[in-house]
Amino acid sequence: MEDHIRIAAVRRAGAYSPNHIGNDAAIFSQTLQCLHNEGYTITEYSEEEFQVADIAEDVVINMCREMASISKLQRLEKEGKIVLNSGFGIENCTREKMTRLLLEAKVPSPESIIVSTDEDVLPLLHAERFVNCWIKRGDFHAMHKEDVSYVRHPEEAIEILREYALRGISRAVINRHLEGDLVKFYGIADSDFFYWFYPFDMNHSKFGYEQINGKAVGIPFSIDEMQSICRKASEVLNVQVYGGDCIISPEGDICIIDFNDWPSFAPCRDIASIHIARSLDLAIKKKRVRHMTEARK
Repeated sequence: MEDHIRIAAVRRAGAYSPNHIGNDAAIFSQTLQCLHNEGYTITEYSEEEFQVADIAEDVVINMCREMASISKLQRLEKEGKIVLNSGFGIENCTREKMTRLLLEAKVPSPESIIVSTDEDVLPLLHAERFVNCWIKRGDFHAMHKEDVSYVRHPEEAIEILREYALRGISRAVINRHLEGDLVKFYGIADSDFFYWFYPFDMNHSKFGYEQINGKAVGIPFSIDEMQSICRKASEVLNVQVYGGDCIISPEGDICIIDFNDWPSFAPCRDIASIHIARSLDLAIKKKRVRHMTEARK
């Protein structure tokens, strides 16, 4: 490389990799190896180390999820460091913010209600005709199976919301349940890379909820349309390395039901790590040019 660029690489805390600690660690390690091969000097940090360290590196590449880490990423970004994924993008993937942003941008998403967990939502659920639905903690990323709950009727929803309130979760998002094929996807900004699969068929699971929709029947859909929808979501949320889940309706309509910053890429890790490194390398070079141009003004 013409200029020597130092990278701080921050690994995800294990608590934020439910059932995927090894997979999350593996994609990060392989990506860092690709960047090392390009000539970058890399110093690795755990989230705990990152939160207290004086970060002197020019670039921060991370899989952070803890709020203290996200706040520090945002501060470093404001100070002019290159941060990927952006700390602001990671925060945008917390459930309430993500729901609001995707719906406002008209990215295909489930009909949703955002509520306080201590309010009486039974009349609202009946009025909106929510029966089968999903309740998800609104304030943060899911850490435990109980943070994402499938319910079969409004009365059951009330019990889940009470349990959330007892756990100190003040806000929740209620998504209408969508029938159809569950599809998992992975994508990378500034790249043609896009990978999708049926998680039920590959026994790929975080909390086992792919069993709710069951085995996919292979409803025809447009892969180009799915990629376009996911790219728009990544732009709206400001997330460069991303993945998530879609439902394909019986009519072939595509709807994003979950979107995550830097997932595991487990089924496609070897090729994905190469594309992630290329995308990060391109983003670093673009942002350095922009920063230098702004500094000369």
